Amino acid sequence: MKQIGERQAQATVSAVPAVSLSRGVAQPLSRGVAQPGTISGDLIAQLRMLEEMKSAISGLQAQIAVAFDLAQRAEQAEAGVPAAERGKGVGAQVALARRESPNRGSRLLGLAKALVTEMPRTLAALNKGLLNEWRATLLVKETACLSVEDRAAVDAELAPDTGTFDGAGDKAIIAAAKAAAYRRDPRSVAQRASHAATERTVSLRPAPDTMTYLTALLPVGQGVAVYAALTRSADSARSSGDPRTRGQVMADTLVERTTGTPGGISGVELQVVMTDRTLFQSDSEPARLHGYGIVPAPWARTLIGAAEETPVRGAAAQDLQPAPEQDQEFKVWLRRLYTAPESGELLAMDSKARLFPHRHRRFIEARDHTCRTPYCDAPIRHIDHVVPWHSGGTTTLDNAAGLCEACNHTKENPGWAATPLPEDTHTLSISTPTGHTYQSKAPPLPGHRPSRT
Repeated sequence: MKQIGERQAQATVSAVPAVSLSRGVAQPLSRGVAQPGTISGDLIAQLRMLEEMKSAISGLQAQIAVAFDLAQRAEQAEAGVPAAERGKGVGAQVALARRESPNRGSRLLGLAKALVTEMPRTLAALNKGLLNEWRATLLVKETACLSVEDRAAVDAELAPDTGTFDGAGDKAIIAAAKAAAYRRDPRSVAQRASHAATERTVSLRPAPDTMTYLTALLPVGQGVAVYAALTRSADSARSSGDPRTRGQVMADTLVERTTGTPGGISGVELQVVMTDRTLFQSDSEPARLHGYGIVPAPWARTLIGAAEETPVRGAAAQDLQPAPEQDQEFKVWLRRLYTAPESGELLAMDSKARLFPHRHRRFIEARDHTCRTPYCDAPIRHIDHVVPWHSGGTTTLDNAAGLCEACNHTKENPGWAATPLPEDTHTLSISTPTGHTYQSKAPPLPGHRPSRT
């Protein structure tokens, strides 16, 4: 058995090519390769080589992205696009090509421009494998407040391409960049710190096991004050014999003080999509919570307080009374959604209106769940026509898509087009100014499993 395992490992090592990328050309890579003799040594050497290749590829992608941006701007100038409008949609095309969200694509394009035009030594370190893409991003981020000349000077001072950051972690790189930036232009760094307070916000993102991360970005004084108040409340409750942990008391106190209601339920609408079998027959098919994602079936039934024996009567929608143990102020409204038996797609409704009615919007939000642009998981902010109204598009569910604000604006740029395809599941074909096409299918609803051939 030991000999068989060694032969398999040796085959794995020999199957991985030892090459690196330099200016887009594959070349043999000898630096850092361990002497043959042990399988473990060869495997570690291969890991290092692959990591250096990833960094070199990231540097090459940055240069290609900048070249693509310049080419697009030149083509748009020839087409008569105003100077202020040139370059729009370039980040979205970079995102589609790299299978990233449009927001991430714009950040990658900004990183590429900074590396290629302002920080050549950091780009050289990336090409050599001395920095990975994330640490190059940290250097760009910490020098963003500087002028072009000062940023280039900091880049030369740090000289990442000489190996000055060998063995340095993220915090050490951030500290070095901050110190160099402050020495170069202390006023800009101070202005950046004072401007940071204008970016205070609160965000919500899903966490595993039907939990969420509620994050508040606050000025340091306010953040410390909030945390101290929650801590004092938790310590007081614990000293009075509260069996909850300190963290649980802090979380519960935050919810109750924010909503003003014990337990945190304050009339906020939660949209849960599930099958009738899950709701009334204790089926295990998971449900989907709008704005969150997939949730377990028992959790969804507990949330709405519907017992197994609750009857189904009435028209397409009815008011269900909660189970006796539930808070009587927490009501559940049941709306039936009918789907096609094979595709699992919601059945269509029609309208002659210019704008989508409220019920259509709710219907599309339940169908699309998040932004329909490929790789974009942003919440739906706009319900708009796939084929624009001014181009003959109709106000029907087949010609509707839920999009985030940025993607809805991007599709209006010159050269972009989207059309619905005649598929069993609602499908969009998105075309970019370069002629590339991408398809977007509506996510499957709970209880639907597409057949495989």
